[in-house]
Amino acid sequence: MSTESSASTLRLHDKDTGSADVQVALLSERIAHLTEHLKTHVKDHSSRRGLLQMVARRRSLLDYLQRTANDRYKAVIAKLGLRK
Repeated sequence: MSTESSASTLRLHDKDTGSADVQVALLSERIAHLTEHLKTHVKDHSSRRGLLQMVARRRSLLDYLQRTANDRYKAVIAKLGLRK
């Protein structure tokens, strides 16, 4: 999953950088990268805290999307493969 392709396909217009859809895509990429980092650096507790904050922020954005625009929420979930 590449950051540009995920974020760019979820954009609502050409210059969209701040919609919840794009933010979720960017956070997902950062979460995946940090998860790989923590597999090798087990004792890096400050990065683990940052990871948990990012996961919570993504969860909040997804809750917001589900509440306000359920069709966009489903599209984000399908595109990023977040739900199993």
